[in-house]
Amino acid sequence: MSKIAKIAYRNLLRYSRRTMLTSMLVIIGMVAVLLFIAIAGSFKQLMVGQITDSMLGHLQVHRKGYVSSIENSPLNLNLNTKQATKLTDILKGNDQVNSVSARLKFGGMISNFIETSNIRLNGINPENEFQTVPLLSQRVNGKMGSDGTPTLNPGELWVPETLAKGMKLKIGAQVVLVATNKDGSVNGVPLVVSGIVGAMTGPGGRDGYLNIKDAYQLLRVKDGEVNEIAIRLSRFNALEPVFSDLQKQLSVIKNKKEKPIFEIHTWEKLSPFSSIAKIIDLLTLFVKVILIAIVLVSIMNVMLMAVYERIREIGTIAAIGTRPGKIRLLFLMEGLFLGIFGAVTGSIISLGIIQFLNWKSITMSFGKQDTLVLTPSIAMSEVFITALIVVAISALASLQPAVKASKLEPVDALRHF
Repeated sequence: MSKIAKIAYRNLLRYSRRTMLTSMLVIIGMVAVLLFIAIAGSFKQLMVGQITDSMLGHLQVHRKGYVSSIENSPLNLNLNTKQATKLTDILKGNDQVNSVSARLKFGGMISNFIETSNIRLNGINPENEFQTVPLLSQRVNGKMGSDGTPTLNPGELWVPETLAKGMKLKIGAQVVLVATNKDGSVNGVPLVVSGIVGAMTGPGGRDGYLNIKDAYQLLRVKDGEVNEIAIRLSRFNALEPVFSDLQKQLSVIKNKKEKPIFEIHTWEKLSPFSSIAKIIDLLTLFVKVILIAIVLVSIMNVMLMAVYERIREIGTIAAIGTRPGKIRLLFLMEGLFLGIFGAVTGSIISLGIIQFLNWKSITMSFGKQDTLVLTPSIAMSEVFITALIVVAISALASLQPAVKASKLEPVDALRHF
């Protein structure tokens, strides 16, 4: 085996120009794939982080049937105080749950005494909300508390940026909120604009916020009644197992009609960006397929050329008693060496470029934030798997030329010119 490996290595050095060109194709393909995986993965993680940490949270729990009509924010599907308390206790009993935030979402009208517009609102407890969606405070410009976070005390309101521009609302402006409660009666409360919420994409990107105590007063509902509970986990990677665990726990809690009370959803079910995330994953797979095609065609081509150019050489080694199996192994070794060299070199170059990109600090904008830093990174397991694929495809591409070489008859091969 070692002798065949040495011969294969020397054969590659004999045809150095062809070997180098083939290796370059493999290296370029490897670098392109690993860089795409690193940059696309970093972009995906950044966007997911912005959406979950600014608006949604990692998981959300509602009353059964609420999500299917979430655009209307139906108040008849609220969780009562007893249900919300029981649910909160279950969530806080899970070691992976870092924080929870109860919300009361509804639609209403806002007036600045000159004009009136519709608005979607979130009644929140600011302290819990900042723990569950920590980037929300960065989206708000306005009155700041002693801890450096925007204030949302009773009597205060955060207005979405698009609405603030349209109605010419500024910090300190007096407004009136009007809403219809679930019994059909209309109520209004005067509030002061204490913050303007920067625009973002997707659901929740144009919502206003008020203290949940004002929401109770406006909607005339009992304290503790909510229609959404957002959850932040200690580790985002634990999303799926925690979701499955909580889903099992909540599914056994039923109403008097023996139907489930709660429904739980991951951020993916609540955000349109999840479709973009799936497209990124699909593109990553597509790029990997392209890499496989590049390696397959490149190495198969060079090995076929090697067979045709070395027919007399193959006939000679066959005539002196070299078995067909060793001839096959010789050409397989050459293809394998090409794959190993391309995979290792491509991996080293890719990791170097990724480090350089991190050093250069690629910035991008998303919503109100203009200085988000994209930090390309790739798991070593991903590098190893991609390199392994390249090596395996290299060996596979060499198989057909190797079989062809091993089947040459010594007499016919020696007569070849």
